[in-house]
Amino acid sequence: MTDCIDLAAPEPVFQEPWHAQAFALTVSLNESGAFTWADWVGRFSQTLKQHGLSKDLDGGDDYFAAWLETLEQVLEESGAANPAERDDTKAAWTRAYLSTPHGQPVKLPDQSSTSSISD
Repeated sequence: MTDCIDLAAPEPVFQEPWHAQAFALTVSLNESGAFTWADWVGRFSQTLKQHGLSKDLDGGDDYFAAWLETLEQVLEESGAANPAERDDTKAAWTRAYLSTPHGQPVKLPDQSSTSSISD
């Protein structure tokens, strides 16, 4: 009898790199004492309820959009994030993304090459 080894790559835990980044940032902030996990769960649950996301979420964009919205609210309320700066940064990333050729790293004009998100 021959043992078979499954060489198939495991399914990714996150569908998109930004999902993993948002999750990791949240965990890091929790571990640094910025908020308790119980507080995070309560806030995130409220965000999901506000958007009517009562369906089984698969960890996709709808789930992580709510996750990011919650994280932004927590950071704004704590004073760690300025809403105007956040909006300006989002707009800058959108402009950069839309003007970058497919397959090239997306970079903000005033950022170093280490601060990019690859497509």
